[in-house]
Amino acid sequence: MKIVFTKHATKDKFPMLTKHKFHLKEQDIVNVLGNPEHEDKQSDKPNIIASASLDEKHVLRVVYRRQGDIIRVITFYPAEKGRYY
Repeated sequence: MKIVFTKHATKDKFPMLTKHKFHLKEQDIVNVLGNPEHEDKQSDKPNIIASASLDEKHVLRVVYRRQGDIIRVITFYPAEKGRYY
């Protein structure tokens, strides 16, 4: 399975989240995709939202689309634990 990041994910999200004290790397996103604690396949069809713990107060949510054997990461964001699941 190949993981591809959109321009938005690489150019916009990483720097913006760093300004808000969330220092994430591509490997953090890949880890969520590989071992999600929760997957939402209904609310944003055809996108899938994978979530996993980021720290004591937050989960990392990764919005992606599966196209054959390619996973295209559209965006990602930290969210307060308990807000979505």
